[in-house]
Amino acid sequence: MALGYFYSPDNGGELNSWSHNYCQDNGIKYAIGGDLDQAVKKVIAAMKDEEWRPYRNGFIGDTVHCMNETKEAFRLVVIRRPFQGHLFSDEESTERYTIIATNRGESAEELIKWYNQRGECSENRIKELKIGFGMERMPCGQFEANAVFFRIGVLAYNIGRLLILLTMDESWHRHQVQTLRWKLYGTAGKIVFHGRSVYLKVSRSLQKLFSRVRLRSWEFTET
Repeated sequence: MALGYFYSPDNGGELNSWSHNYCQDNGIKYAIGGDLDQAVKKVIAAMKDEEWRPYRNGFIGDTVHCMNETKEAFRLVVIRRPFQGHLFSDEESTERYTIIATNRGESAEELIKWYNQRGECSENRIKELKIGFGMERMPCGQFEANAVFFRIGVLAYNIGRLLILLTMDESWHRHQVQTLRWKLYGTAGKIVFHGRSVYLKVSRSLQKLFSRVRLRSWEFTET
């Protein structure tokens, strides 16, 4: 059974009947950020007091919802937090809601924790691929050429992540490629040929780092 999450930024994609039906038909466990439309607001308003429980600085609860073209109802996890409107805003609401549609079975708290991983496991990685490796814009108007260009970028990204995860200490694992270029790739050094051997001379403070990377790279190639 496939596992995945779809998410909805404030002004981006939102939950719709197609995405729900597609996940259900293909056995995908999902969590999809939803739009707070009038139908959803009515469902939330119908939730009883005992259906809410404390969650961080607000409350969390479960209900069931459906749309016109969905084949079956689905679970709706709702987070309710106090909200103070802006001084010159016409909005009178004192509460703000976040909703997530899902067919997963764990508790609402566990679901939110899993759903929030998208920031590190998805959004930040895509951002690094686009900005850190220059994949934000394609070089030309030819689809095949752009596909090759993008594949090279993805390959470079994967090799970079492989280098960090397999040869660096855990303190490096959250570094993006910009930091890697600054701390490692951009290090001043000198290539020296001596006695039929090649040496890389670096600052004494970086000797252990480069030796460790070299050793772990060799160990990886031998496994």
